[in-house]
Amino acid sequence: MKIYGVIMAGGGGTRFWPLSREERPKQLLNLSGKNLMINETIDRVASVIPKKDIFIVTNSVQFEAMKQATNGRIEEKHILKEPVGRNTSACIGYAAMEIVKKYGDGIMCIFPADHHIKYEIEFSRILQEAIKVATSYDRLVTIGITPTFAATGYGYIKYMQSEAVAKEVVEFKEKPDSDTAKKYFESGEYAWNSGMFIWRASTILKKFKELLPEIYNCIEQMGIAMKTDSEYDVIEEIYPKMPSISIDYGIMEKSKDVVVIPADIGWSDVGSFDSLGSVCSEDEKHNIIFGSSINLDTKNSVIYGGDKLIATIGINNLVIINSENAILVCDKNNSQDVKKIVDILKEQGKDEYL
Repeated sequence: MKIYGVIMAGGGGTRFWPLSREERPKQLLNLSGKNLMINETIDRVASVIPKKDIFIVTNSVQFEAMKQATNGRIEEKHILKEPVGRNTSACIGYAAMEIVKKYGDGIMCIFPADHHIKYEIEFSRILQEAIKVATSYDRLVTIGITPTFAATGYGYIKYMQSEAVAKEVVEFKEKPDSDTAKKYFESGEYAWNSGMFIWRASTILKKFKELLPEIYNCIEQMGIAMKTDSEYDVIEEIYPKMPSISIDYGIMEKSKDVVVIPADIGWSDVGSFDSLGSVCSEDEKHNIIFGSSINLDTKNSVIYGGDKLIATIGINNLVIINSENAILVCDKNNSQDVKKIVDILKEQGKDEYL
């Protein structure tokens, strides 16, 4: 059975403002110092799935930048353009219909565009195992991350203990408070929800028809128009009508045929500036520094100089980011709140900073 890769790349990455902007979000940034996050994801997936069979779903605002960034890696016709963002259910349903209508049914492997994986050989092995399970048993397969600490920022998956590679999923849990996270971590019965899924394209379309009929009706209309001159006109008309629902809430939590493969692959979702240590090298004082800077008695900080020299004296645990038209200074512990600045800018209509 043919294997396809689908990379979800339509997010805004607002916690990385002011580096991340609407037309150049987190997945189009080089946060590791090696390559853009989207290209690192493509190359990692390509260890198992040929690049000619990899698709990207992105937002129309980001389409041109995505096309340029991935030139030579991904065929332009495999970059699917969402007129508006409608969460992961719409994104995955669109990609599944595109694959079935234009290329034929197959195993569909879905990945976020902006995660970091340290142990790439183990990732490839786990992905191959997941493909085997989805092919042989027609199950909904997800890759879960073996927790390394009691995280409160991730969703959790509880699974049955067994010797099987793929474990039966008991239930999905939302992001817990600290006490609950500690219980999950100590029990050894939970994995972090990575947002990576493997299944037959035809199977997930059946799930949409059963569990999300309103979305299915929309993607079915889009499918009828595919390979016609009116294809994108129909997509532009239909897409905004779809409900905004995550695939976890809309399908995974409601399905009984879900299995998880727990994996220790050095995974990080690189969610905000305080998590950059998972992808970047730190200096001897635990600073992460990009660009030109002079730092005296500076510790545990993230400093991004851009086109200006940044000089620091006697600071600890700060994030200092210089971009083309905005500067961010915040306590590292408040990195998750950077998205609130983006919300305020939107409310104030200051689009030049978005």
